[in-house]
Amino acid sequence: MASSWEIGLRSVFAVLGCLMLATLIYTISIDDLPFRKDLLTPWMVATLVDFYINVVPLAAWILYKEPKWITAIPWIILLVCFGSITTCAYILMQLLKVPSEQNLQDPMDYVLLRHPGKDDTQQKRNHSFVVTLRILFVILGCLMLGTLVYTLLTDGSPFRKELLTPWMIATLVDFYINVVALSVWVYYKESSWISAMIWIILLVSFGSITTSVYIALKLFQLTSQDPIYLVLLNSYSGYRKCVCLWSSYGETAYGDK
Repeated sequence: MASSWEIGLRSVFAVLGCLMLATLIYTISIDDLPFRKDLLTPWMVATLVDFYINVVPLAAWILYKEPKWITAIPWIILLVCFGSITTCAYILMQLLKVPSEQNLQDPMDYVLLRHPGKDDTQQKRNHSFVVTLRILFVILGCLMLGTLVYTLLTDGSPFRKELLTPWMIATLVDFYINVVALSVWVYYKESSWISAMIWIILLVSFGSITTSVYIALKLFQLTSQDPIYLVLLNSYSGYRKCVCLWSSYGETAYGDK
């Protein structure tokens, strides 16, 4: 039987996915397709940059989570094309896969990780992308910060009524649904609800700048030899504790309890 936590998240992402689908259909019906040059105002471009930088960690998670790249690539293409509709569908699918016995532990570990119980940490250690991802998210954060500053200087404040075209509103809905998904992860990962709420407020206010800074900071807390999936987990995760315990003896383990 699913826990109340799982049922709540399933409901949230099902509703959000339907909301974005309805928003997309409605916007197309009243404002035609979005593939028009006149829609690319400076703030729309900045919003799209913000949106797609937030897509990067979601795509990276899917690439890690899927057992084969041939199954990951279609999901990533759908994520790029349909945004938060794909995010909600993918997360909902992962939540529905949680077996009942996992409710006795932490179902978030099962949702986030690929093949819990499989001993593949040594492979991850030998092919760690920690340093590469640190550089990537620092660059992405700087890119978004530069985009924000440039757009403010050249086009003024974004808080203007004329900017709220139908497609801008739809893009913002799309953007903030992905922010909800990232916020759930931040809340799970942080050790206290106070620090989690601070990060979530920053995420809502500054978008992918906060996303990039948060992920980069968590990556800098890992060593270059750590398996990359540890960045997904909180410090209380049984999987993380197991890896750290075995690592202290110069061995590897993944998911054994």
